Amino acid sequence: MIAAKTAKTAKIEPLLDRFRTESHREHHLLASYEGSTMYTMEDLKTNRDAQITVGSIVFFLLAFPIYFGFAAGNADGSLGGGVADYQVNGEITYVLLDSATEYVAEGTPLMETFSTDAINNADELNIVGVRISMSYGEDESGGDALGCVTGADAPDTISGTATHLEFTASADGQNNGGSGAHDVSAIWYNESMVGAVVSGLSMNEIKAELDSDGAGLGDHMMEITVNAQAGNVNPGCFDQKEDNGEEVTYTVELMVLEYTIAPYIDTSDI
Repeated sequence: MIAAKTAKTAKIEPLLDRFRTESHREHHLLASYEGSTMYTMEDLKTNRDAQITVGSIVFFLLAFPIYFGFAAGNADGSLGGGVADYQVNGEITYVLLDSATEYVAEGTPLMETFSTDAINNADELNIVGVRISMSYGEDESGGDALGCVTGADAPDTISGTATHLEFTASADGQNNGGSGAHDVSAIWYNESMVGAVVSGLSMNEIKAELDSDGAGLGDHMMEITVNAQAGNVNPGCFDQKEDNGEEVTYTVELMVLEYTIAPYIDTSDI
């Protein structure tokens, strides 16, 4: 009985060996598809070429994300963004703070303070300046009596000052010919960059010159003064001319900058 089983096993073993060989061959055939080699775990244990290939793939899969993550972190928050040539464009819009007409007497300045608290969503605006616009006439009187010969009205000087934090600007205007107008702006951004090609700076450095980063919030002060002058009359006239001040219409506005920064491409040689 034992001899019969041994003989039977002897007949089956070659068939099993052949099956194992064919299965192993089929496994390798399945691992190759359209010329691309795929390695089995056994290959990774014994085949040096397989080990080098797979190790290289793993290295690049890990190295590329790390490299590009590092590059993005040093790209000033943009694609590129390093020191280069950039085209800067921008536009100023104005947001009304106040507007009124007041009589400003000689030697008595008109002083007012306006807060951005009166503006909805002011913290979302890139406030880069404050502008005061003024217009005025001439209210000089006198010199109308019988026998008086008068000359032209003397021009008055109207001065306006805009102040926010440490930023201050002043400008004068006159009412020659009976009327006049001028404005004054205090700003805290680099207006020379707008509409220009900026070189030698990174994108973030340019942005720092254009973005107020909340510096425009808070109180804005206005001061208007009048230096009044009266015209001349002939020496014998008892009705002398008089000028004690001027009526000034003013408008106070916040200056809001919207800007773009883009890499500059010189196409002059194309």
